[in-house]
Amino acid sequence: MTTNQAVLALRLAAPLQSWGGPSRYNRRDTLPQPTKSGVLGLLAAADGRAREASLADLLGLHLGVRVDQPGTLLRDYHTVSDHRGLPLPSAKVDAKGLQKKTSPAKYTGVTQRYYLQDAVFTAVLRGPAPLLAGLEHAVRHPAFPLSLGRRSCPPTGPVSLGLRPDADLQEVLADVPWQASAYRRRQIRTPQVALEATIEDPAGNLLVNDVPDTYDLKTGTAFGRRAVRHLWVTLPTGHPPGPGPASDQTGDGHDPFALLGW
Repeated sequence: MTTNQAVLALRLAAPLQSWGGPSRYNRRDTLPQPTKSGVLGLLAAADGRAREASLADLLGLHLGVRVDQPGTLLRDYHTVSDHRGLPLPSAKVDAKGLQKKTSPAKYTGVTQRYYLQDAVFTAVLRGPAPLLAGLEHAVRHPAFPLSLGRRSCPPTGPVSLGLRPDADLQEVLADVPWQASAYRRRQIRTPQVALEATIEDPAGNLLVNDVPDTYDLKTGTAFGRRAVRHLWVTLPTGHPPGPGPASDQTGDGHDPFALLGW
């Protein structure tokens, strides 16, 4: 490993998170793990960058994510209407830049938004040490409020887990202590827990479409692809060895039901 590189570790935990990727309009989905677009957006906000600012230095950071607590899916269904009883505006605008009325008139809009409840993730980013040192300071002293995927999802507790010496992302994910909540820790009674992880890897066998070109609202965001690979990371839980209904009897440290929260 080169000495001018470092790894920044983050704890992403909140009552609600939403990592929507390219979903649009009245249905906003969430992916089961944080996206690179969402994590870089958090760092850009902490750093005080304007939406139209360049992301060139951030795009080169390599991202790894570990699912410490998968959480559960929440569907938020609600309606929107004008309190004056007027038709809702259309997404289209006239020559003066004013929104047109819906035609035929539409008085009620329906939106569906999806969130992850009580999820906890460990995210690690590898890149130039000076850049990550500045970002680590910014996360501890953010210029703009931080959010986990959406502005309505502020993080719980400190986000930064500190800056680490240069290392392979898989090694760092295997070294950062388990970040699950106390409630989740009481559910897992085995001495070890197997956690799903995703690592950015040019040789990875899966492509994900979550690399942003900009956060500028005027132009919109176009997403590029990156290669990733999936793996499992085994961490100690602090529980002593002993038989139990959730014990891993295979001896290989792999729990096929860990992702489901069983």
